[in-house]
Amino acid sequence: MSVTATASQGRGRGGRERILAAAARLFATQGINATGMEQVAEAAPVSKRTLYAHFRAKNDLVIAHLQDLASSGATLESVLTREDLPARERILGLFDQPAPDETPVRGCPFIDAAAEFPDPESAVHAYAREQKLRMVRLVTALVTELGCREPAVLAEQLVTLADGAASRAMVLGDADYGRHARAAAEILLAHALPGAG
Repeated sequence: MSVTATASQGRGRGGRERILAAAARLFATQGINATGMEQVAEAAPVSKRTLYAHFRAKNDLVIAHLQDLASSGATLESVLTREDLPARERILGLFDQPAPDETPVRGCPFIDAAAEFPDPESAVHAYAREQKLRMVRLVTALVTELGCREPAVLAEQLVTLADGAASRAMVLGDADYGRHARAAAEILLAHALPGAG
């Protein structure tokens, strides 16, 4: 196969997937607002025409990126839906360190997106908010399954710990920072379980 044919295939099929992959890399390393659409097109690589055929505006690309993260299992919240783990381990999994090859430590992409789009009425901020509300609903269901007292309050405490740990891990560049929040989560769960003093 010729070099020209290979290059042409690289720019042909799978354009949307390449755009999302390039956007994910650029958003993680330099932030959403600092990343221009031309940079995404160049990194994909696709023409600007192809980029805008898939994503009419940058907000559309950002939301698609966040949806892709949410469905990929690559976010903090993904452990909460794992059927192979018992409820308590799913909750404590929120505090486990990410895969060792994940550099730099980025924290929660939904919090990052909400911070970059602070207007609560913006589509990006609204999507990020919905994901964080989904996280607390999942944790509420799990602590209810465990029979914990005041499950809604406990769930809010646990997700606040998880989000705080993810943010501090990013700021400090410490992928294992969640161990501190995990210890606190274990205490909260122990005190909330039936029969706890």
